[in-house]
Amino acid sequence: MIRITGKASSEKGGKSLLAPLAGLAAGLMLLLMSCGMFFYAQLYGPGPKSVTRVTFAHGMSVTAMGRELEKARVIHSASLFRLAAKFSGHQNAMKAGTYEFPAGTSLVSALRQIEAGKVVQTFITIPEGRTSAQAVRILMATKDLTGDVDVPPEGAILPETYLYQPGETRQAVLDRMLDAGRDTLDALWAKRAPNLPFATKEDALIMASIVERETGLASERPRVAAVFVNRLRSGIRLGSDPTVIYGISHGEPLGRGLTREELDTPTPWNTYLIDKLPVTPIANPGKASIAAVLNPAKTQDLYFVANGTGGHVFAASYEEHLLNVAKWRAMEAQVNVYTSVAPVAPTVAKTPDVPAKIIHLSAKH
Repeated sequence: MIRITGKASSEKGGKSLLAPLAGLAAGLMLLLMSCGMFFYAQLYGPGPKSVTRVTFAHGMSVTAMGRELEKARVIHSASLFRLAAKFSGHQNAMKAGTYEFPAGTSLVSALRQIEAGKVVQTFITIPEGRTSAQAVRILMATKDLTGDVDVPPEGAILPETYLYQPGETRQAVLDRMLDAGRDTLDALWAKRAPNLPFATKEDALIMASIVERETGLASERPRVAAVFVNRLRSGIRLGSDPTVIYGISHGEPLGRGLTREELDTPTPWNTYLIDKLPVTPIANPGKASIAAVLNPAKTQDLYFVANGTGGHVFAASYEEHLLNVAKWRAMEAQVNVYTSVAPVAPTVAKTPDVPAKIIHLSAKH
């Protein structure tokens, strides 16, 4: 009896001990499941309610990035973001820049986007033929860039479309433009045709700026370049209207034709009066114009005049050029009849004894 009673008591005591242990285990399981669900929701749950932009400055730590994301309500916990970055193994590979996070982006998705450097793509374009002052005005008008810049030397910028990051300094973007200009000129100079009349690659850049301002048609740049190269070889003045304009306004549009007085006013750029290249470029030429000058068309042309359709007619002799000018004048007079506009007097004297002044009627001012 005693043995039976002792065994029953032992079994009863064991069962009473197991019950709280089982309850504790179940509670722990529930707690772990709750924590897991919580962390899963924090890591993979939806984030911002709308598209949100966040900018990370260069040198910003992962902790600081997490704070910026939490502040912008992209994520719920900066600490969890730091831990996730640490365990992903990319804590030191987080890329600066401006990021755009779609509505509902999770913490993990945001982390992967930053690790991959999928920044907002923003661009700035410097059109061909703009002066350096005009290029700087474009930079200063770009609101999501910071800081000021000085106007670089004329012709030093390569006109192109450049990628930049919002919040980046204007000087950093300008430096890329200057590097591109220098690298492009060096590369094209190395591939230049033989026996060109340029002592230095800077001379070629000056000539390219004139070609850039003389025509907007890519197809005729090599032929326009040939006219000026042939003139330079022959010791004939270039006679380019845009060089006169640059001496008057430093490349700002005049909004009118040149006057006789302006053509006769000496400046270091007025190629109607000087026997060589201007002292500086008159604009920032594009890659195509530089290439055209360094590999011009093989022609004997010394003149060109507008053809009435946006391009030019070329001539090797002064007599042929006069015929082309007469055709242009006839077309111009016909247009004036239909538009009831009085013909504009030519700004350049057409006298055969001064051939250097009779090169063309410029079409790209």
